[in-house]
Amino acid sequence: MPLCAIDIHGAAALRLALSEPVSWFRLLPRFRVVGQATIDFLSPSMSAPADLSVPKVAPGELSPALVRRAAAGEELAAAVRAAPSSSVGAVLVAGPSAELVDTKSSIIGRIPLAGLLIALSTFVVLFLSFGSLLVPAKAVVLNLLSLTATFGAMVWIFQDGHLSGLLGVTATGSLAATMPILMFCIAFGLSMDYEVFLLSRVKEEHDRSGDNTRSVALGLERTGRIVTVAALLIAVVFASFAITSGVSFMKLFGVGLTMAVIMDATLIRAALVPAFMKLAGEANWWAPAPLKRFYDRYGISDHTELPDVASEPMEVAAR
Repeated sequence: MPLCAIDIHGAAALRLALSEPVSWFRLLPRFRVVGQATIDFLSPSMSAPADLSVPKVAPGELSPALVRRAAAGEELAAAVRAAPSSSVGAVLVAGPSAELVDTKSSIIGRIPLAGLLIALSTFVVLFLSFGSLLVPAKAVVLNLLSLTATFGAMVWIFQDGHLSGLLGVTATGSLAATMPILMFCIAFGLSMDYEVFLLSRVKEEHDRSGDNTRSVALGLERTGRIVTVAALLIAVVFASFAITSGVSFMKLFGVGLTMAVIMDATLIRAALVPAFMKLAGEANWWAPAPLKRFYDRYGISDHTELPDVASEPMEVAAR
């Protein structure tokens, strides 16, 4: 029989679990407490490993079972899993602390692959739209810049506790592990929408006039209002989560995305992008000859050359 360690949220939660009529605790031969945050279930012939260390909690402090995101809880799960398997067989760990360890491991392990897929797909689509190598690279870098600034603000507010009284939240010293990933996906997609709005008009004017400075100025002028209004509308929607919800992670979701959208539509789209494109000049639209030929044949464009009807003779049917 394997050793099964479960992180229980205090004695009250343990009594509630044991009082359940169909509790699977009753199916085990016996159990005993080995730490404030862990209960191990052993058969009568088994004993806990001698080198199994359980983090000690001083009187008056919250135990890892109550502060399940504390480092002590993660250390506890690692200590139980590191127990020698020769004496008790397989070592299984459950409960919030173990769940947090597994969640973080799963997310962090897939982040490089997810980031590569997002960056690659974004680069390919933007190249097919604008025929440039610098424009897609600039879009990815500036979007990441705005998102990292947003995450820094979320750490400052929700993890460190600044402005917590104004927002009505209690700082826990950590953020929900899955929330930054969700915020990143939504904010990155929205920021790319605003990027395409702006670059489409800039590219259109550049194809017509060939003047990079003029095309950047006109593109910003023609899309500034629609980007601002779109960002304002979506920011109001996200802000409603922060204002109306009493759940901390929903406030994190609302405040974080509101800040990301406003920052992208103002600082990034209205200042950094035009400034970068002005300084880069014609390098904005450069691509190697083979890629340029590929773009000319397979590229995506909303610009269509129309015939000059003014230069064509008009035929009027006689009646």
